[in-house]
Amino acid sequence: MIAIINYGSGNVRAIGNIYDRLNVPYRIANATADLDDSISKIILPGVGAFDETISTLLKSGFRNQLDDLVIGQQMPVLGICVGMQILANGSDEGELPGLGWVPGQVKKFDKATLLGKPKLPHLGWNSLKIEKQSPILNEVDVDYGFYFIHSYYFECADKTNILTSSEYGVSFSSAVNKGMIFGTQFHPEKSHSNGIQLLKNFANL
Repeated sequence: MIAIINYGSGNVRAIGNIYDRLNVPYRIANATADLDDSISKIILPGVGAFDETISTLLKSGFRNQLDDLVIGQQMPVLGICVGMQILANGSDEGELPGLGWVPGQVKKFDKATLLGKPKLPHLGWNSLKIEKQSPILNEVDVDYGFYFIHSYYFECADKTNILTSSEYGVSFSSAVNKGMIFGTQFHPEKSHSNGIQLLKNFANL
């Protein structure tokens, strides 16, 4: 059973709709009591600013239980967009510490590098370059790519935690992975067949 954490950030329903189509059992977790022994995987969606997202997560009461499940029990987790960014130690966008599950810092794109693309956010479809192999990428068309909307990117302290990279003026981490912790800067739930495949792969880990 996959728990989609509903802490007030991200479109949990869109992810649930994909798992409905795939006949994959899931639960939208609205409270810590929803993270019972039936849960085997976790998804952390996220939309908005870093500090607002981490504050919302802390106020939800999920933090300690998530630390126990993800770090203590090594339960697979997938962070999406800002849900990926809060896996880091912190962000240049705010002042609050992140979860620190994947060492790194979230940084803003330098507009000076965005030749021909003077505006942020990075919006639309972009391809991926696989930096290391993972079953979560099985049958994913990296050239077709995924849908992005963001102005900040995850800079990994340890480059071996970069799962995929993409180009937007500079090369940036479009997905990260450390052990059973995964994060995607892109939105699988908005990425058509590729997103469906990736969410299916995560369910099958």
